[in-house]
Amino acid sequence: MSGIFGVVSKGNCVETLYYGTDYHSHLGTEFGGMAVLGDGFSRHIRDISQSQFKSKLYDDYQNMHGNKGIGVISDLDEQPIYLNSKFGPFSIVTNGIVENTKELADQLLQNGISFSEVSKRVVNVTELIAKLISQSNNIIDGIEKTFRAIKGSCSLLLLNKDGIYAARDKFGYTPLVIGRRKDAWAVTSETCAFPNNEFEIVKHLDPGEIILINDEGIMQRKPGSRDVDQICAFLWIYTGFPASSYEGINTEVVREQCGRYLAKRDKDINVDVVSGVPDSGIAHGLGYAMESGKPFRRPVVKYTPGYGRSYIPPSQEKRDLIAKMKLIPIKEVINGNSIVVCEDSIVRGTQLKNFTIKKLWDCGAKEIHIRPACPPLMFPCKFNLSTRSINELAARRAIRDLEGHDLENVSEYIDYKSEKYKAMVNWIAKDLGVTTLRYQTIDDMVKAIGRSKDRLCLYCWTGKCPKSTTRKPTIKIVETKKRPAKKAKAKRRVTL
Repeated sequence: MSGIFGVVSKGNCVETLYYGTDYHSHLGTEFGGMAVLGDGFSRHIRDISQSQFKSKLYDDYQNMHGNKGIGVISDLDEQPIYLNSKFGPFSIVTNGIVENTKELADQLLQNGISFSEVSKRVVNVTELIAKLISQSNNIIDGIEKTFRAIKGSCSLLLLNKDGIYAARDKFGYTPLVIGRRKDAWAVTSETCAFPNNEFEIVKHLDPGEIILINDEGIMQRKPGSRDVDQICAFLWIYTGFPASSYEGINTEVVREQCGRYLAKRDKDINVDVVSGVPDSGIAHGLGYAMESGKPFRRPVVKYTPGYGRSYIPPSQEKRDLIAKMKLIPIKEVINGNSIVVCEDSIVRGTQLKNFTIKKLWDCGAKEIHIRPACPPLMFPCKFNLSTRSINELAARRAIRDLEGHDLENVSEYIDYKSEKYKAMVNWIAKDLGVTTLRYQTIDDMVKAIGRSKDRLCLYCWTGKCPKSTTRKPTIKIVETKKRPAKKAKAKRRVTL
């Protein structure tokens, strides 16, 4: 997952852009970039895989000037992309994943469109989105057609002479939020970028909505729809920052609620210490401690400087190195104690097993009880860059071993009341080498979030796509002839 941020101000916007973008550093580890429009475009992209966004972009931001700009922390592709199109030059940043990248790229190549950016995939997805948009007669039409063409998800910010076009993913999987202060408007993936930059939330974009932000204020260019309102539930469980809210629901509070629900199902164990795997597991552990009455302590602590999330980097080798080095055990807290360890999730299970559980046993833990805050992950994410392969999921490895082969239908293993589910959990517990393992149920997770099931994307647990995502996409983007311009509708504008 990537994080995107944009700002339009009465004066120079660059300092706000720099710090606002940096507040998305928990969402990506590969590239950071900013594009600013003043007298002309200025753009900088830096590799942040070995250094933080702030340090890599500091000198760049000192030399940029303009009243509107966009920034990104990217999980894979280099961004922002700059393109000179038939409706003028623009820069663009995106957040999401396009499953049919090759299919769409081939369509453009056949129509004589070339690609200049090299990616770890076939093409740079943000460049692909930019090229798709540029095939239409105007930006709004281009964004609409692009959203209809892609499989997966995409939210974007597009910067040009008009201002910043903010367009939210048509299924509402990824969030975009508008903020306001006395001298500026901003748009962000993460609301944690607002408080210290003195912005107040004024609007959560609807799925598929397109907003234009410029010197005169904000204007809706295309209404969205709540018919397919299914935001990613994993934002609250793991991906999002504790200070961020999505659809008005705070992440830290949801994680505390998750911990409380875990504790309510744990009446049959007696422990000395409750803990959470840093950082995202801490609030889950705090909720568990509040509900159970057991003391919250820190048997392992994260060495924050220089180590980001071990979940995000694309290579297993790099993920393992970060997981090993960032968590330091405290033997004086661990030795002789029975410990509940709250974790946001178990994806592969290798890091939890090799770099958390092993450290606890080595330091003399008496018992280790693992409590993930979400159900077993069963399917790779189709809408963002998270789990990459079905074969790497711990639950799927368990099923394969229990059945002797891969299963297409895993519905019995999804039902937490079934015997097959219990056998799968026992297999994972044995593989991890822990005293007990008990997952959160889907119903309890949904209650902790506070939205109905039909307003959440639960695909990675249930394998069920949001409504309408299974229809065949329209991939013919290139216009063969000009169409008459549509009569402009009156638009509502809010001013600074």
